[in-house]
Formats: sequence, structure tokens, C-alpha cells
Amino acid sequence: MRPLIVFSLISVLLLTFYIREGEAGPIHAVRSGVTTITSPVRFVGSAVAAPFNAIGNVFSNLTASQDTLDELKKQNEELTSKVAELSEAQKTAERLEGLVGLQSTYNLKSTAARIVGASGDAWTSTVTIDKGSADGLTINMPVTSSAGVIGQIIEVSAKTSTVRLIGDENSGVSAMVQDTRAQGMLQGQADGTLRLEYVSVDSDVKVGDIIVTSGIGGVFPKGLPLGTVSSVEKSANDVYYTIVVRAQTTAENNEEVLVITSLTDEQSASDEDVNTANSTPQGTSRDAATKTKDESPDDSSDTSETTDSGSSE
Repeated sequence: MRPLIVFSLISVLLLTFYIREGEAGPIHAVRSGVTTITSPVRFVGSAVAAPFNAIGNVFSNLTASQDTLDELKKQNEELTSKVAELSEAQKTAERLEGLVGLQSTYNLKSTAARIVGASGDAWTSTVTIDKGSADGLTINMPVTSSAGVIGQIIEVSAKTSTVRLIGDENSGVSAMVQDTRAQGMLQGQADGTLRLEYVSVDSDVKVGDIIVTSGIGGVFPKGLPLGTVSSVEKSANDVYYTIVVRAQTTAENNEEVLVITSLTDEQSASDEDVNTANSTPQGTSRDAATKTKDESPDDSSDTSETTDSGSSE
């Protein structure tokens, strides 16, 4: 304890003399000499310590950079998730908008449903929807997406229904060529393709023609898109064309569908439509169909005049 007190008193005295003496004083001279003698040692020490200080700074920066990268990665994942959610919501909205548009365009009485499952074997092509008898659905009701017909209900439970797709080989839909009204039956094949059967070789059919429901049979409303003709073939002695149709849409491309619950009189084929189909299954010529579409209301007076003239004769 005593040496510490003595050392403290000496330090105080030296500090007092150092403050009071000038720059040329003995204590200042001693300090300057000590500084001169020890400066090389301090320089070497700084040089030796510098790399270690630099390494410490690097590790410090790396730690800070890793924290920053982790934070940026987290933010990126959150933004990616939000973008995916918004994109999915937009696609869902577009699909639902398409269904509403189809419902409005064709004035359909329908119930919306969601596809929740598909057939698990190679012998049938079916999907399951999340609506059933509790929702008023029954067997044979047609099912369509926003792009076109996909199938028909074949089984119903309280909460779900099984839909046979038009590509199933047991499926058949009364159909016609949209332009010429040539009649046929769209049937699924074992390989999953579609063929328009029983179309007379006298009919006007070409690749690219749109195939729609004819309304005959009272199941499907007439005019719904079914597909597009991808090939037309006939042999010398054939009575009917071999027509391959590319489906307008598939169940795999859809999540939401409309189940058509009832038809209006306008949506069903009339007796006249049926008689016309039976008497002229080949439909009309493409030129005649185009002319009929292009007729204006003013042409009706000319038609009446011709009819009256024919009657007088």
C-alpha cells in the first residue's frame, strides 16, 4: 500500500513540473527522447498488428454482409410469394370472368363448380366436381368451361358428381359444322381423340371449321363450341367423311366449370331443326350459308315479292 502512495505522489509531482516548465524543460526533453527511441518499436508493432486488424474488419464485414444477404433473401422470398399469390388470383379472376361471359352470351341456367379429381384408370376419361344432388345436379347435365364443352354428368352423389369427358370413347354429342350446319355426332375415341362421325361426303367440310353443339337431343344447348376440324379424309367408296376434331378445351386446362341445369326453348333444337337435319344432313353449301348470314332486313321485302309472284303463277 505504501509504495503505491509514494508512486502516486511522484507522478503528481512530475505532472506538476511538466505542466509548469516550458518546452525546453528537462522533463519535456526526456519525453522527447523516449518517444524517439520507442517510435521504431511502435511502428513495427503497428505493422504487425495491421493485417490482423484487417482480417478482423473483413470478418466483421462478412458477418454484416451475411446478415444483409439473409434479410434480402427473406424479403425476396416474401415478394416472390406475393407475386405468385397475385398472379394466381388474377388467373382465377380471368377464368371466372370467362365463365360469367359464357353464361351471359348463351343465357345459360347453370351452377358453377370446381374440378376436384380425375379418373385413375386408362379405360375412362372422367373428372369429379364438387357439386352434387344437394345442389340440384342430376345425371346427363352438360358441363362446360369458359372455352367450350368438356363433358356430361354420369354419376351424382350428395356433394360430388362424376363428369364423363367428351374425349371418352363412350361419349357422344350431337354436333354440326358451324358455317354449313352439316350434322354429325362428335365421339371420343380409345386414343383420346375426337371424331365427327356420320357427316356425308356431300357436305362442305374443311380443316379449320368450328364444330358446335347442334341442340338435337335436348341435352346440350345449341351453339356451344366443341372443337376445330384438324383433318378431313374420304376414300372413293366412302359414304361419310373421316373427320378428326381438336377439342376446344380440356379438363386439364380448367379448374372451374359450369353445369348447365336446364335449357330454354331457344337453346334446344326445334322440330324444324331436327327435320332439316334428317332430310339434309350434309347441311348447306358454304356460299349459301355465307349469303344467309349476310342478308339484310331489306332483303325480306324482295323475298316476299318473289313468293307472292310464285303463288300467283
